[in-house]
Amino acid sequence: MADQIKVTLKKSGIARDEYFTRVLKGLGLTKLHKTVCLKDTPEIRGMIRKVSHMVEVEDCR
Repeated sequence: MADQIKVTLKKSGIARDEYFTRVLKGLGLTKLHKTVCLKDTPEIRGMIRKVSHMVEVEDCR
């Protein structure tokens, strides 16, 4: 099984640039405190880097 990471939305996308809300939607984070497990790829890491101030990242098991 490939490495996965767990991403949790900690801050809302409301009143932020539309760019940030689109990145969050692309990650599958639509509601506050929602957690998703995603494959650890360079593309996903890049998206997380853009919204790092709004999410929390951990290993998914």
